[in-house]
Amino acid sequence: MEKQLTNAEEQIMQVLWDLENATVQEIIDKLPEPKPAYNTVSTVIRILETKNFVSHKPKGRGYIYFPLIIKGDYSNHSLHKIVDEYFNGSFKNMVSFFVKKNDVNLNDLETILKAINDLKSEK
Repeated sequence: MEKQLTNAEEQIMQVLWDLENATVQEIIDKLPEPKPAYNTVSTVIRILETKNFVSHKPKGRGYIYFPLIIKGDYSNHSLHKIVDEYFNGSFKNMVSFFVKKNDVNLNDLETILKAINDLKSEK
């Protein structure tokens, strides 16, 4: 998965991942105010189709759209891209950055470490 999404594309993908499938109008209904125009959302969905993130099937006189990419796969890819570009490929550097810049308290840090250890023990 090489392609990155624009903010508008990602916003529509978030709705599709939540709904699992939807018409353009159903997507618009879930977007925050101010609502974008129908044609705008329809155009973004067509772009997502060319990027192979979304596909469609006929529904009445329109289409119902559904994601082709799993949200977790995209999230993982995006996170790795951030780590590579901003933290020299080091998750340690990324975590250190967030601890320093976001004033992470000891309880939060212990929770994160416990989650990491739980994941390691599952493997």
